[in-house]
Amino acid sequence: MTGEPGIGKSRLAQAMLDQPAGEPQTRLRYFCSPHHQASALHPFITQLEHAAGFGREDMPEARLAKLEALLARSNAGAEETGFIAALLSLPAGDKYPIPDLSPQRRKEKTLEALLAQLTRLAARQPVLMLFEDAHWSDPTSLELLTLTVVRASQLPLLLLVTARPEFTPPWPADAHVTIQALSRLGRREGATLVARSAGGKTLPAVILEQILGRTDGVPLFLEELTKTVIESGLLREEDGHYTLDAALPPLAIPTTLHTR
Repeated sequence: MTGEPGIGKSRLAQAMLDQPAGEPQTRLRYFCSPHHQASALHPFITQLEHAAGFGREDMPEARLAKLEALLARSNAGAEETGFIAALLSLPAGDKYPIPDLSPQRRKEKTLEALLAQLTRLAARQPVLMLFEDAHWSDPTSLELLTLTVVRASQLPLLLLVTARPEFTPPWPADAHVTIQALSRLGRREGATLVARSAGGKTLPAVILEQILGRTDGVPLFLEELTKTVIESGLLREEDGHYTLDAALPPLAIPTTLHTR
């Protein structure tokens, strides 16, 4: 699913997670960051650390025990556990020794271990996997993601990848892969979103026109600018709508937003 910033990719991904599951399922969520594009497998490392329940003050031995408990749920073998522990920089050499391999072969074995882990999870129950902001992914994560996309046709797995329009998927355009590009909202949809952001209360026409004109159909900007205007003190609420008591001052509605 591709779209420019603010178009609603993360909101739609969250909506998928919020939907009640009709059957037991495993949910996996991975986040890419512009600050870790040079860190190999960073989204997968952070997901494993979160799933295992690592605490900030945990000693390495405690983290290894938590990782063992996590991987035991899918019956991971000793070699797989060793490669995944090494990926997380855990001292498991004596307990889970791994062979002396070239850097390339070691990377391949690590990817194989992570893919085998996913395959076994999917064998237990369906998996919903979200991989967000793929345009910020490191190359090794994209390599593993491509292997996952190819394997997905053989598994009870729904994989949703979000990215900005400039991202070019490295995986093949197979029949089980769909690309959905999100476009900006039209005028009618934008006005509906403004009304929803205003709690169902109508805004003066002059305000609505400026909000629609300055946000250009980008949902996040529509929401944030509507909230900014309502909180600015320009409007007065009465009988389920907002009114403007005086002429709209110049530059009363900002042309740019600083959003979190």
